[in-house]
Amino acid sequence: MTRIAYPIKALCLCLGLSLFTIAGIAQEKPFRPEAGKFPPLEKALSYRGELVFVDHANRRGSVRVQGSGMFFRNDPHPIAMLPYGIARYHGAPADLRDIPLGTVLHVRAFLPPDPKTSTVPVLPVNNKLMDGNHNRGAGTAPAENHVLLLEDEPSHCRREGKVWKLKEIDLKNNQGMIVATCEPKQGGADKAIEEKMTFDAATRIWRGRERLDTEDLIAEGIWPAAGKKSLGDQPVQIGITWRPTEDGVFTRFHISDIWLDDAAMQRAAHNQTEVHKAFIRSRWMPAWIDTVEYGKFGRAKVTATLFGGMDASLYDDFKKGSPAMMNSVEMTLKHTHGAYGPAHMASGGSVINVTKMTGAVPMGSSGIQILFETDLIIEGIRPGRVVRVRPGNWPRVQVPREEYLNDTSPEERFPTPAIFPKY
Repeated sequence: MTRIAYPIKALCLCLGLSLFTIAGIAQEKPFRPEAGKFPPLEKALSYRGELVFVDHANRRGSVRVQGSGMFFRNDPHPIAMLPYGIARYHGAPADLRDIPLGTVLHVRAFLPPDPKTSTVPVLPVNNKLMDGNHNRGAGTAPAENHVLLLEDEPSHCRREGKVWKLKEIDLKNNQGMIVATCEPKQGGADKAIEEKMTFDAATRIWRGRERLDTEDLIAEGIWPAAGKKSLGDQPVQIGITWRPTEDGVFTRFHISDIWLDDAAMQRAAHNQTEVHKAFIRSRWMPAWIDTVEYGKFGRAKVTATLFGGMDASLYDDFKKGSPAMMNSVEMTLKHTHGAYGPAHMASGGSVINVTKMTGAVPMGSSGIQILFETDLIIEGIRPGRVVRVRPGNWPRVQVPREEYLNDTSPEERFPTPAIFPKY
């Protein structure tokens, strides 16, 4: 577990801030992942912030990190997904492109594995201790900017077995304030800290298969037309965003969604799962190479570990004896070796064995290894390299230009303004 120095903890409690805001700020030794090893989640630095920029093709973006100061003053902090990094939205697997800007996310991140190839700025290892000045506070630009796990609020709560309990509502003109606490679903000895969040007529309310709004709950007598009402610790899941606030309150969050029951939450998760399944089938399953056993005349047997965080049905498509294709990718999971789509220069062959790891599976790994045999091994399929693999029953499509590389030069990886048309 990460440790919090006593003075910081005391300051946090005095200011009424969640300790999660700056969890890990006094961590003694920042952790740097090693090639070929999935890093332990418990060694990651934890922080929370608003998603303000996404570069989905390069699997990176920026988060306005919550600190002890004025939230609106905090500069967007660049983050990059590790090749095996997992994003989750609405309690389901997601790609960065699925998460709306403004969503408040929980981040678990490490130092760059290789600073030379980092797609975001490499910062001093103690940067999380530096005060950002201008009333920002410390911890808003940590050097741990390579993400293993990125979750929105319902994903985080469901993974940790927590719910939000609605205590009181104060409503006027279809908008107002909700007081709530985030607590373990089964209850706990520690007293949860109350948090005030805004909502308005645009807040989406989900019940079973229904999509409701504030007026519907007022009409049913569940919420008052105006004024305050106790909500009796009603357990829900919520989506959280941030927007500029009035009255000099700088770190008050906003409720984008309320899921009133498990059926509504499960439906949202199912819908997002289907979106992600279609995406992975068109871009292929990411993995890394464990070993390569070379034969004669270009033949080889390749052992690869499939990355984790996907729906189980995607892994089920990797069957012993089934045809498959494997292509090398860059650390951002962009395809390389071929300008006509991932299949252009991919190694074709078959899956000759599938094995599943026993015991605890580290975050980032599926715990599934495939043994792939090909008669035409390509340069990018080497031990320690990242690849994408396509089972024979997945569609064979072309990916858009921004998602593959003709070469691996910096200009190709990070396009200059020259990519834009000249009018």
